[in-house]
Amino acid sequence: KSHKQLLVPPMPCRAKTNVMFLKTHKTGSSTVLNIMFRFAEKHNLTVALPADQLFHLGYPETFVAQFVEGFETIGQNYNIMCNHLRFNPLEVRRVMAANTFYFSILRNPIPLLESSYIYYKNNVPAFRSSKNVKEFVASPTKYYHPADYRENIYARNIMWFDFGYNNNAKDDTRYTQAVLEEIEQNFHLILIADYFDESMILLKHALCWDLDDVIYFKLNSRSQDTVQTLSPEDEERIKAWCSLDWKLYLHFNQSFWRRIEKTIGLKVLEKEVDNLRTRQKELMETCLSEQEPVKKDQIRNRAFLPFQSGAADILGYNLRQDLDNRTLRICEKMVRPELQYTSHLYAVQHPHKKRKEVGLPLLWGSRQER
Repeated sequence: KSHKQLLVPPMPCRAKTNVMFLKTHKTGSSTVLNIMFRFAEKHNLTVALPADQLFHLGYPETFVAQFVEGFETIGQNYNIMCNHLRFNPLEVRRVMAANTFYFSILRNPIPLLESSYIYYKNNVPAFRSSKNVKEFVASPTKYYHPADYRENIYARNIMWFDFGYNNNAKDDTRYTQAVLEEIEQNFHLILIADYFDESMILLKHALCWDLDDVIYFKLNSRSQDTVQTLSPEDEERIKAWCSLDWKLYLHFNQSFWRRIEKTIGLKVLEKEVDNLRTRQKELMETCLSEQEPVKKDQIRNRAFLPFQSGAADILGYNLRQDLDNRTLRICEKMVRPELQYTSHLYAVQHPHKKRKEVGLPLLWGSRQER
């Protein structure tokens, strides 16, 4: 008899609807943002959106509650927060409910730096003044000057910075240990971009969402021909130059896999990743005229053109022309780039405010990035 009782299925969990995603830079986070926005729309949730014409929550300033549109009147009644911000737990907690689930995503600092280099080439003095990424990593201090601290954040330990810490801090074991512990206290889950599909399955389980909630089309990726290859020496130099990010990544990469083994198991994980990829492929066949992202000048509908930056060619999608209205709605959400989606939700949530201009080509002038 006791044997029978073990077969009682576990209590079904309830989908979490109060979720804060710390959107880090060049980590696949635009794809995660799209997932969050779609979930918010599906369940009619309130998103903590950037005030006025901004597309980020005050970044690179340290976050304060005032950066959120309507905070004065809406108070602590937001469900979802996921636009770029520099993390500041006390202020975020003024905006988000007490039972909010906090998560973020990290990426191996080696491909991360190469990606940042191409993407922010024109904005970052340390990148601008070097010929290419190899030249930069050969002697970073030649190009990276502490005086240009603000403009140079993308050139060193950008993830450490996004989490709210000093990206030029000395790599001292006691200090880094304290920071890692603090991040563990502030976040329920840290995903790993290098294992994106596995991350989505882990997220689905942690939030008790459906598979369709974490299906995605890769957004804000760039064409392969802009990727620069790095030698093993280059890689070692990046690890040393971005040693804070490297420690961050190693630590949470380990806890990521431990978490999977403890909560899902590798067998189930593999099966669910397969399901995710199958469903994703189905959806791509349903939605897209090409089965892959296309270069910026091949995007037919300019409304779906992603923001272009630096020397990167940021890819987008073409939807099939023959879609019925219901399918079209679903597909549009899948391919809607970050700025357009932010602007769309802003118009829905704050109909009386001036719309966010997603001017094309999007010029992120002094108002935005710097």
